[in-house]
Amino acid sequence: MSDNNKAVLVTGAARGIGAAIARRAAADGFDIAINDVANEPDAQAVAAECRALGVRADVWMADVTDWAQCEAMVKSVAERFGGVWGLVNNAGITKDALLLRMTEEQFDRVLNVNLKSVFNLSKLASAHMIRARGGRIVSVSSVVGVYGNAGQCNYAASKAAIIGFTKSLAKEIGSRGVTVNAVAPGYIKTAMTDALPDEARAALTRSIALGRLGEPEDIAKAVAFFLSPDSGYITAQVLQIDGGISV
Repeated sequence: MSDNNKAVLVTGAARGIGAAIARRAAADGFDIAINDVANEPDAQAVAAECRALGVRADVWMADVTDWAQCEAMVKSVAERFGGVWGLVNNAGITKDALLLRMTEEQFDRVLNVNLKSVFNLSKLASAHMIRARGGRIVSVSSVVGVYGNAGQCNYAASKAAIIGFTKSLAKEIGSRGVTVNAVAPGYIKTAMTDALPDEARAALTRSIALGRLGEPEDIAKAVAFFLSPDSGYITAQVLQIDGGISV
């Protein structure tokens, strides 16, 4: 086990922002529990990268919308690493459509993956943190949850709800030494933004004060701060990491 004897569970960590968060946390000395639901080869590759940094890292394939699978995963992670000190709720999807065209399945699926997963894992992991009288929960929201976005009522609702959830849980368990915070990324270079037409990506870039899309590592750095001892007196906060798209 790593010197600090602490493990962090990262959901949706096979690629993109989740993978960057896992790698950065490993570089900071945390043992890493990597979760994904479908991309096991990518998840195993991220685990290997983390182990190369001198920490323990394993993969748990589980559907984060399913309580029983989450319960089994958290139990297994705690047994493997001797506890769960940190949780990063990163798993998320989009199923975009204007509301008049949005199906019930599109709405429910996004809310289940993006929000119910946060309930499932925060409830299960926080039990370990409370017993240990210390821990960190960091959830990935979005600037869309702050400002809204046409065609994303389901996604915006799920990400806005994460903000309310974060602030409420912080008040519930702060006295036990557990901090609960969120990050709200703007537009980040991922497979999703890579699929945008060139004109759309150029217009998007012009709307950002810093003149570029963010990198997954930009989000990982902020999450690393919330996991670190330096953030011990910071809780119930939402940090927007958007390059100035909101100004």
